[in-house]
Amino acid sequence: MSFSIPQRCARQLLREPFQRGSLPIFLAPAFSPRTQCFSTTTPAQSRVGGAAISIPPEVSFNLVDLPAGLSRTRGKDIPKFAAEIKGPKGEMTLNIPSFVTITRDEAGQKATLAVQDQSVPHQRAMWGTIRALLQNHILGVSEGHVCILSMVGVGYRATVEDKATTVEPTYPGQKFISLKVGFSHPIELGIPKGVQASTPQPTRILLEGVDKRIVTQFAAEIREWRRPEPYKGKGIFVNGETIKLKAKKIK
Repeated sequence: MSFSIPQRCARQLLREPFQRGSLPIFLAPAFSPRTQCFSTTTPAQSRVGGAAISIPPEVSFNLVDLPAGLSRTRGKDIPKFAAEIKGPKGEMTLNIPSFVTITRDEAGQKATLAVQDQSVPHQRAMWGTIRALLQNHILGVSEGHVCILSMVGVGYRATVEDKATTVEPTYPGQKFISLKVGFSHPIELGIPKGVQASTPQPTRILLEGVDKRIVTQFAAEIREWRRPEPYKGKGIFVNGETIKLKAKKIK
């Protein structure tokens, strides 16, 4: 048996103080204006944005001013300066929002980020995001980012070719990855600029690059041709990816 109260009466009960006899006792907690949290632990926010960034000795980290009117952004904030990061592997540039402040420690080879107002949700969210992007850029120009793809399946293999028959090159000297993953024809994918690909084994693809976003995006495009399936465990796995196998469907 269910007990319901019309919406008009429920709103009136919420406005008026609870009186004896005005509402059944078992409905009092549901209509009480006091909110109660389900969690018993104290909410804790991430402190990633305030963590210091270590800068290796071989990496050059400089802040340069951006010319007025030349910086393009989708949001309302207009970056006023950018971070130029150079290392043995290459160089990268990242526009810094105007509400983010970067403090350099030349002696300790570290950099610390801060925002103008931590109570603003957008600034608090971008605080950790900008810090993570800077850390990825520093790691990319010093050591590089790596993605390892494993191909599991009968006859699955990959090779790196200098030319392709189904894809046109987008820049001079572009190489292509040829995948044989169960189709009647090989799949040819152009390697993006700034990414080096190799096949140490016929069923292994090694991607290296300075920009983590480009490397992982290209790895996702390769994986999309044969996503791991949970019944036989076949597919293309990225960086030691594992899946839980399911029992076979029996009709």
